[in-house]
Amino acid sequence: MQAVKVGRCAFLISKLSQATRSSQLGRGQIACISGMTTASSQPVVIRIPRRMQERIEDIKQMQSKKFNRLPTVKPGRLLIRSKNPQLNQSVGYTLGKFEQPVLTSRGWKSNKALGDYFSINSIQSAPPSMLKQKDEGNDTASAPKKTFNCFNICPELVETLHSQDIIHPTTVQMQTIPKILKGRNILCAAETGSGKTLAYLLPIIHRLQADRQEEPFTDTNIRAVVIVPSRELAEQVTSVARSISQQFGLVAKVAGGGRGVGNIKVAFTHGQPDVLVATPGALLKALRKRFISLSELNFLVIDEADTMFDVSFAGLLEDIFSHAQVASRLSETVGLDHKAQLVVVGATFPGGIGEVLSKVTDLASMVTVKSRMLHHLMPHVKQSFLRIKGADKILELHQALKKAELEHKGILVFCNSASTVNWLGYSLEEMGVCHMRLQGEMPATMREGIFRNFQKGSVDVLICTDIASRGLDTQRVGLVINYDFPETHTDYIHRAGRVGRAGGSGGGEVLSFVTHPWDVELVQRIETAARRRTSLPGMETEIQKPSNKIDVKE
Repeated sequence: MQAVKVGRCAFLISKLSQATRSSQLGRGQIACISGMTTASSQPVVIRIPRRMQERIEDIKQMQSKKFNRLPTVKPGRLLIRSKNPQLNQSVGYTLGKFEQPVLTSRGWKSNKALGDYFSINSIQSAPPSMLKQKDEGNDTASAPKKTFNCFNICPELVETLHSQDIIHPTTVQMQTIPKILKGRNILCAAETGSGKTLAYLLPIIHRLQADRQEEPFTDTNIRAVVIVPSRELAEQVTSVARSISQQFGLVAKVAGGGRGVGNIKVAFTHGQPDVLVATPGALLKALRKRFISLSELNFLVIDEADTMFDVSFAGLLEDIFSHAQVASRLSETVGLDHKAQLVVVGATFPGGIGEVLSKVTDLASMVTVKSRMLHHLMPHVKQSFLRIKGADKILELHQALKKAELEHKGILVFCNSASTVNWLGYSLEEMGVCHMRLQGEMPATMREGIFRNFQKGSVDVLICTDIASRGLDTQRVGLVINYDFPETHTDYIHRAGRVGRAGGSGGGEVLSFVTHPWDVELVQRIETAARRRTSLPGMETEIQKPSNKIDVKE
């Protein structure tokens, strides 16, 4: 080491600071600063340790941001494609456990990020629930796929499914159908588009048909009730139930809300159905007016549990449960004094679900069926995020619609409010874009048939609120556009789940416009989950038991 000569200590500190910022000092190089001296003092010798000098060099490189990042791009397909190629991430790259991902959306809260974008590319061609069937039950990938005959259900049901080109069960159906046939209370947690509706309808229809053959029904009471959050979903589930039950003489009816007691009464004028699909409000009105009875109920299904157990519906559900008896053990589902078998279906479960269910059944009796990809971003759906001004959204939307027009696939445009749906509809009309609108504030007479006509292909563009994101079958949809970015992870998962569904023609795409700072935080969580290939954070998949212990006698 060489000596550093200075006259005063303060002068040494200032010169040393300048020396650390100079590019002339290399690692291991000796810093020599010629300072001023006074006539009355001798030069002061201070030695700089090599370790300290190396530390200063490291800090200088960090502050200048010229250090080299670990490369996240390898040969092959890209998982993340960004506007800035340095932020791309390959499918073959895996983040370390303690490695922090460098996000494209890191600075999106600033207006300087306007115009930035990134995409989460699809890395497979079919839903995970279908792909896993190739090797389920066998170690060889060439083993034949299982069919619905493996459940030992009546051959007529299997033939009906074959006529609808439904040959192989999904993973969720493989796990759920046998347990329902055994009489278990089921909690089915699976991603959207994985075939949950058939997972509970098939065993219900099979059981009702078997019971009718053994002992014909002597009363006219309802045998199965399916509760759903919207009348559009009620009509869809009823359509599926009719398609597989009509050949057995079983009757399926629908009761939707928003029409008054008189219209609900008309649905039961020609007798009680075997299967009733209803919204909570309509079902409760029918029970209070004694149009129907649940005294002989065999099955009670709660579909879309994340919505049904929300505070807006929880009180209605408690009133409905008071009119039915739910089994707490397997032996209670058979015999003359049998109780209803409970099936709860959904993707997330609010904290209050345990409070409600613990009042009607033993939570220990609930058998949980959980999908492997639950709360994961679907790997077969491309998802793009664009940071733009709010004023530019209408132009970007029009451009995306024109680009997708040639493919003649269904397009869902999601908004966060009914007023935005109406305003956007008027704007697209002026641009000459043919579309339909669907939002919760519409009268029942206007809403009736809108989604059905969209499914039939009468129009390709449907502008809607989240009322169209829960459970509705959208196999013809090839593009989902989040005109307003969703407010929660749950809403995003359900919206994105409208494309790439089991039985659909392809993976599809999701395009999201990001305009507000509060949207960016959710985008960053989604991007982090995509780069780490983990589930989205903060989403519950288990029934949370109530805080107060409830003693249940076995």
